[in-house]
Amino acid sequence: MHKTYYCFPQGKHKVLTMSYDDGKLEDKRLVQIFNESGIKGTFHINGGLFENPERIDKEVVSSLYIGHEIACHTLTHPTIARCPKEQIVKQVLDDREILEEIVGAPVRGLSYPNGSYNQAIKTVLPLLGIAYSRTVNSTYGFNLPTNLMEWDPTCHHNENLMEIGKRFAALNKKQYLYLMYVWGHSYEFERDHNWDVIEDFCKYIGGREDIWYATNIEIVDYLQAVSQLVYTASGNGVYNPSALDVWISVDDNVKKIPGGTFVKLY
Repeated sequence: MHKTYYCFPQGKHKVLTMSYDDGKLEDKRLVQIFNESGIKGTFHINGGLFENPERIDKEVVSSLYIGHEIACHTLTHPTIARCPKEQIVKQVLDDREILEEIVGAPVRGLSYPNGSYNQAIKTVLPLLGIAYSRTVNSTYGFNLPTNLMEWDPTCHHNENLMEIGKRFAALNKKQYLYLMYVWGHSYEFERDHNWDVIEDFCKYIGGREDIWYATNIEIVDYLQAVSQLVYTASGNGVYNPSALDVWISVDDNVKKIPGGTFVKLY
């Protein structure tokens, strides 16, 4: 029997994503660091706090974060597990509306403010158009998410980032898929006087041929597209009903399956 695996784009088996909260002014420097290394980030913003002078100006959001993802962080950053359900709904939907007006596209991601969430919140988020939500619970591992409404990151950037990055870079068993997910707040680098932590990490981990550099939502959409592949009963062909191109490996030969096409595999 032929051995068929799904892969990340271009047949890669590792993906790196970064996730930063609050939309503070220090995001400007962080975005520049990411761009210089070809790394992509997701930036979670409170749409109701733009008037705060410590935060990125609303007028520059669409240009600053080009190539990255804008995502929700609730309207005003409450500890939402303590809020009435009606307020939770408004906190998410109002944030989405403001951010979507800025970027001109659906905003589908969230990170929990203050790391606060519960089962009821996880249940309601998909009904509000949210495709995933990130926690603050580090795993220190590289597994793919099993619950997108409780997406645990690998680590905060102050948790031995370079050591974990070196472990990630050394992974070479292509029968597995690996995800490294780093989170934090850009203002912490200024507060802690440790911009070198993220600068050194990005220089080290960026530009590698075996790593896919993606935003949170790109990973979510890609995994969904892969899950929708329809194989023939014999496994010798596959149809991709989604709009996204996906990649699979058949007996260690990488094959691209363009969106909306049927591909004969052998």
